[in-house]
Amino acid sequence: MTNTFDVLIVGGGVSGMSCALVLGSAKNKPFVAEKQIGIFTHQKSSMLQEAIFNNAYGIAPGKLGSELLVESKAHLSKLYPHVIQIPDEKVLKIEGKFPEFTITTNKNTYSTKNIIIGIGSANTFDIEGLMEYVEPHQKALPEKQRIQLRNTDHKIIDGIYVIGTLAGCRSQLTIAAGSGAAVATDLLSLWNEGLPTQVHDSIKK
Repeated sequence: MTNTFDVLIVGGGVSGMSCALVLGSAKNKPFVAEKQIGIFTHQKSSMLQEAIFNNAYGIAPGKLGSELLVESKAHLSKLYPHVIQIPDEKVLKIEGKFPEFTITTNKNTYSTKNIIIGIGSANTFDIEGLMEYVEPHQKALPEKQRIQLRNTDHKIIDGIYVIGTLAGCRSQLTIAAGSGAAVATDLLSLWNEGLPTQVHDSIKK
């Protein structure tokens, strides 16, 4: 497995997997063909572990969040195996500046041009190099003591983005998924020389 990437997504929950799926689906576009995409799929602290869904668009009522976590990784692996899934590693530190970042985990060190952070809004957040951007969550109840990372339209600084509840989104599955997809298309647009870019499949021939 390579340790050098064009983008690394941190977090295997809703926003992170949504982001990975959209990036993975763009594999046939010439400006993506040579890109190295990876995702740290650590899910232990995901809020999906105890969730059940009856009000999420496109998801059958009664679906368990714990099932979605497993199925999303299988989905990514089956359709977009070129997206490298990195399990069982916790990101400890981020260093550098765009386009040369170093990510240190509890097991390895990685180089990447872009980083997308989507690991939830718990106040146990402790990634060295990002602590200066931590602030109280603006859309959560104060007693929850949730946090977000200071950002403008998901962008923290050049090359580092935040998605999902950690970006300040409310804790709702479809909002988190949309947040991850939005940043994926932002990155695809940058790779496409700034041209607005999205990825659609169609049954039309």
